[in-house]
Amino acid sequence: MPSLDSAICCRFTAILAVGAALAGCGGAPDGPPAPGPAPVTVATLQPETVTLTRELPGRVTPYLVAEVRPQVNGIVARRLFDEGGTVRPGQPLYQLDDTLYRADHDSARAALARAEATLGTARLEARRSADLVAIKAVSRQDDENAQATLKQAEADVAAARAAAERAAVLLGYARITAPIGGRIGKSSVTQGALVTANQADALATVQQLDPIYVDLNQSSAELLDLRRALAAGKLVSARQVPVTILLEDGSAYPHPGKLEFSDVSVDPTTGSYLLRVVVPNPDQFLLPGAYVRAQIGTGVRPDALLVPQQGVARDPRGETSAMVVNAEGVVEARPVKVSHAVGNRWLVEDGLTAGDKVIIEGLQKVRPGVPVQPTEAGAAEPAATPAPAQQQ
Repeated sequence: MPSLDSAICCRFTAILAVGAALAGCGGAPDGPPAPGPAPVTVATLQPETVTLTRELPGRVTPYLVAEVRPQVNGIVARRLFDEGGTVRPGQPLYQLDDTLYRADHDSARAALARAEATLGTARLEARRSADLVAIKAVSRQDDENAQATLKQAEADVAAARAAAERAAVLLGYARITAPIGGRIGKSSVTQGALVTANQADALATVQQLDPIYVDLNQSSAELLDLRRALAAGKLVSARQVPVTILLEDGSAYPHPGKLEFSDVSVDPTTGSYLLRVVVPNPDQFLLPGAYVRAQIGTGVRPDALLVPQQGVARDPRGETSAMVVNAEGVVEARPVKVSHAVGNRWLVEDGLTAGDKVIIEGLQKVRPGVPVQPTEAGAAEPAATPAPAQQQ
């Protein structure tokens, strides 16, 4: 009878034989297949005409402003307008007590009538004297006195007429009218208040609000860069580009504005200069003193290159670069220089040319020098090829 050790040895030998037989039937398992080119999404740069804009802060100011002040002394008898309402040019606003001015006007008219009567008498005497001196019925001296009296009467009439006109003007000043049309604010005086000619405090203020001005402030350094770009031919002037007004909540005002003028001096305290934009305001939605922002065109760049912002990377030192697929389908790293943001794209100043394919999706899967499979952004994906039908 065989021993226990010999039995175990025979079983181990059998296991080894079975393993050798299995090894002879099949080789070692293959490793993972080599990966193919990584799929990426690219944007091919094409030149286009771009209007560059700059967002500037500003304040709304009225188109015209007139402070209403009295030109004569008097007591306010009546207020003839509604506070906060709209007034027309020449519309009566206040009526002063004009009793004294009306009396002076009547007196001046009476003096004018008396002077005209005296002139009529002097004219008749001068004519009669001229006839008598011709026949030597009166002396020449008497005739000269009669002619001088006529001229003095004519001068008295002119002076009386001027006094009557002045009295009429002062009487008219007792009714204070609107110098311009627009919205009028609150009244600073009430009925019964004493006002004086050319006083410091205005009775009310009238503001024309349609159209209306928006005053913007731009850095003088930006103006210098703009002039250099225009002189170099990189930009074309965009003075006629409409100006978009952004309200305090960020929404766009429905009526575009137009650049009216730019100031000729720089504020020494802020280093900026004034830009004035005129904006239609038919609904009087914009009110003086309101804070707004304006998107104003600084220039038109012909043949500009715009790259999607997700395709431009920035390192800790602030340097920008982009991954580009070359003609061989291999990734290249390009240092680029960008300036303005135009929507969700950067304006390229240097480093990229028309026709370059910039990777905008799949950047985390690639590195310089590796082949990729590019797909144009926005292109429809190819339809899947249907599997062949199996034969029965």
